[in-house]
Parts: sequence; structure tokens; C-alpha cells
Amino acid sequence: MSVTIGTPLQSSAFKVLLLGSGELGKEVVISLQRLGVEVHAADRYDHAPAMQVAHFAYTLNMADPAELKALIEKIKPNLIVPEIEAIATQVLVEIEEEKIATVIPSAKAVNLTMNREGIRRLAAEELGLPTSAYRFADSLESFRAACDDIGYPNFVKPVMSSSGKGQSRVKSFAEVDAAWEYAQTGGRVNQGKVIVESQINFDFEITLLTVRAKNPETGVVETHFCDAIGHRQDSGDYVESWQPQPMTAVALEEAKRIANKVTVALGGCGIFGVELFVKGDQVWFSEVSPRPHDTGLVTLASQFQSEFELHARAILGLPVNTARHSIAASAVIYAGVDSTNLSFSGLNLALANPDTDLRLFGKPEGFKRRRMGVATARAESTDKARELASESAAKVSVNLNN
Repeated sequence: MSVTIGTPLQSSAFKVLLLGSGELGKEVVISLQRLGVEVHAADRYDHAPAMQVAHFAYTLNMADPAELKALIEKIKPNLIVPEIEAIATQVLVEIEEEKIATVIPSAKAVNLTMNREGIRRLAAEELGLPTSAYRFADSLESFRAACDDIGYPNFVKPVMSSSGKGQSRVKSFAEVDAAWEYAQTGGRVNQGKVIVESQINFDFEITLLTVRAKNPETGVVETHFCDAIGHRQDSGDYVESWQPQPMTAVALEEAKRIANKVTVALGGCGIFGVELFVKGDQVWFSEVSPRPHDTGLVTLASQFQSEFELHARAILGLPVNTARHSIAASAVIYAGVDSTNLSFSGLNLALANPDTDLRLFGKPEGFKRRRMGVATARAESTDKARELASESAAKVSVNLNN
């Protein structure tokens, strides 16, 4: 089965519309352009990272159905690739039903995973996958009851948020009201609904990058797995990651079983970031993103094909290779300040070790806890790789230029 790609900016162009243009999208754009794809990048603000490397850029409110549909009808893309949750997903369902474009991995997947309620109900209630105990609440009164029902400590998250926004750990009833207020500020689209989850005493968390791609000879969609990625979070936001994460053979097989089951149910092709809790041989499903995952930035240093190249290949119907060539780690570089027009120094020191590398994302505005870049490192062990990556990140200084 042959796959054909045209020439960008010509009538034969194969067009991809990226909805959300952050740092992960930027790497996806670069991977797509290497394969001759014409890329259109959209986001809610000007000069987002992926816009800087795409052929065309658009600024709009992607949660507005009319705005989003007008853009799609203007571009007439072959593929629509959502990178964030705050999108009018019902429009994508209509677009797919009308066969205007293919949504990656599918409109169903995007619709379900855009909020934690949809994906948790699918995983726990329809697929029977092991998860933490959970309740949903849409008012302060029902939230108080849910916290008491689940018990303490528990974790609270808006049903729509990313990068830890609005998430908190509630240790007692005295903290409940404050957690509710914080959750209301953190949602991408303020629906007022939160999920309350019981605390699982796990040994570690992993991201199992799971790729669904067509067999080049048969055209049948097959599931492939990258080596497990370990990661450390702070307030729900990834700080560092490493690959591989050591785990028992039994736990790894269970992780693959869970990841396969949920990604097959979501359907389509592309990469999925499946987040799991692990304790000994036990594994619990946490979340899934139908797109590259921030913890997967480590694959830029560890794999023959990074998660971004895997995503680009899979969505274009091309064969994939999930093999790893190195032990590696990544460490986040934060802005540390609330400002625009930032500059970065110390790059020569950060890259002095030949096994380190950097990605500066080019975000036009920084916040204290906003990721502005990432350092990666390769080494003979995960501990050494983590140490090198952290040292490299720490050598990058963020400077005010206003």
C-alpha cells in the first residue's frame, strides 16, 4: 500500500492543521516538514513555538466553534492534529462525519480525552481497567461530600486542565474549600467540574508511549511500545523524566495490556502518552493523552525516532521504529520570572558535556513556573543521566531585557 505526499505550497500539498502550537507541537511540525508536509499551526496567542516553524500561523479562540470551523474550511487540511484540550471538539466530530478531514487519532479520542471525566469513565467503567477510586463534583457542596467519601489524603484536578494547573493534594477537610477555589482557576475551559481521586501508594509513575501505526505491507493498524519513561512531578507538572524506568517483567506486561486496551478503544493512528502508577507487579491506569507527552521529551536523546517523529510517521501511514539507543534523561528549564522578551545565557556551559543537549522553546512570554526549555543528557545509567540533565538545565540563566 503506497503512501503519497505532495509538495508544500503547491496544489499537490498534503496539509496538516495543528491545533495548539506549544513546544511539543513545534517538534511535531519539524518532523512533519522533514517528510514534505505543509503545516498550518494555530493557537490562542501570537508567535507560539510551533507557529515559528510552520508554513502558516493563525491566532484564534479554538474553543469557539464558529471560529474553529471557519479556519478548517479555509485551509481544507488532510489531517487535523489537536495538541491541547481547549478545543471545540464537537466541531471536530462534525468535520470527521462530513469527511472534510481526518482528526488525529480520531474525533472520538479527542472528545473523550479532552476532559478527565470522559477518559476515566471509559477506562474504569467500560474497559474495566484498574484505577484509583474517584468521584466527580460540580459544586462546592458536592465536592465536600466527594472528598469525605473518597477520604484523605486525596487528589483534586479540574476535569479540563494540563501541566498540573488547578491540581492539589487535600490532606484534611480543612483544606477542601481552598482546593475547590484553586481548581476553579486552573481549568482550560472553566466547566466548574472536578475529579477527586484516592491516593494510591505507588512506587513510581511511568509514561508508556504507545504508538498505533499501519503495517506498511498489510495496512493493518498495529500497536508498538516505547520503553517505559519514569518521571518526577511537582504539583502535577513534570520536572524531569528518564528512560528506561526499571520495573518487573510482570508489571511491564500489565502496563502494555492496559495501554493497548485503552488505545485500541480510542482508535486511530498516532502516539498516545499513557500514564500509569506502578507498585511491585501492580499497575493502575491514571490518564492518557492522544498526542506526544511532555515527559517524552527525553526521547529526543534516547530513541532512534523521538516521540515526535513516531507521531508524524504514524499519522501519515508510515512505518515506525520505537527502539532506544541510549539511556537518557530530561530536565525542565523554567522562566523563573513573569516577563516577556527574555534572553538565555550560559548555553556554552550547559552544553560543555558532549552528552548533553538543549531545546529552547521560543515562548514569547515567561511565567515563574512556565517551561521555557529542556535539557537532555545521555549516560551509562539513569541516575547519571538525571544528574547530567539537571546540571545542564541549572547552567542556563534566564535574563530580563525590558
